[in-house]
Amino acid sequence: MNRHLLAAVNVAARHGVAQRLADGSRTLYRRRTDALTTWVAAGRRDDLTGWRAALGPLVRLSLLLAAAAITYRAARTVPWLMWILAGGWTLAAWRAGAREQPPAEAPQDAAREDPTGAAVTLLREVLGDRPAVHLSEVLAHLQKHGQGEGWKVADLRVRLEALGVPVDPRVKVGKVPTRGVRAADLDRHFPAKEMSPSPTEVDAA
Repeated sequence: MNRHLLAAVNVAARHGVAQRLADGSRTLYRRRTDALTTWVAAGRRDDLTGWRAALGPLVRLSLLLAAAAITYRAARTVPWLMWILAGGWTLAAWRAGAREQPPAEAPQDAAREDPTGAAVTLLREVLGDRPAVHLSEVLAHLQKHGQGEGWKVADLRVRLEALGVPVDPRVKVGKVPTRGVRAADLDRHFPAKEMSPSPTEVDAA
């Protein structure tokens, strides 16, 4: 992973955050709508006919409308509740959008392949045959080769998540649990046969 690839990762990260939230919001809306529709429909009783069979869905729909009305009134009475609701939605959308957005397209002069594939290739190289690696070790590897100067682990985490790379908050290597990446998660989200070959040799520091 050379400096051109690092530039591509940075570009993709900046554009990927907004795209991930937008994709996640659409996914979250679709999931919630489907779940509520299924829940309302499940209230119908097959052992009854006519209006009695439809009574269950009507009751459930009424409960949903009542819940929406209560939430609306509470938000108007206590405006700061909107910040909590908005924050909860944003967090849920961020998580839901992790696998929704396509890999960001890097500028032609920044890298010759997609930054997601290159980032995953780098992680596989640092992992070797181990089951997991801490982000601090990945960052140290980058900085050893003159890349990611001034970054903290949080900076690397944000960039990886923006590319759709799964980061686990409690990866235990040795006896220390902290943020890292698991080989099993990479294999599940990015099957090796779909990944591009390793981009280039790492530049010397």
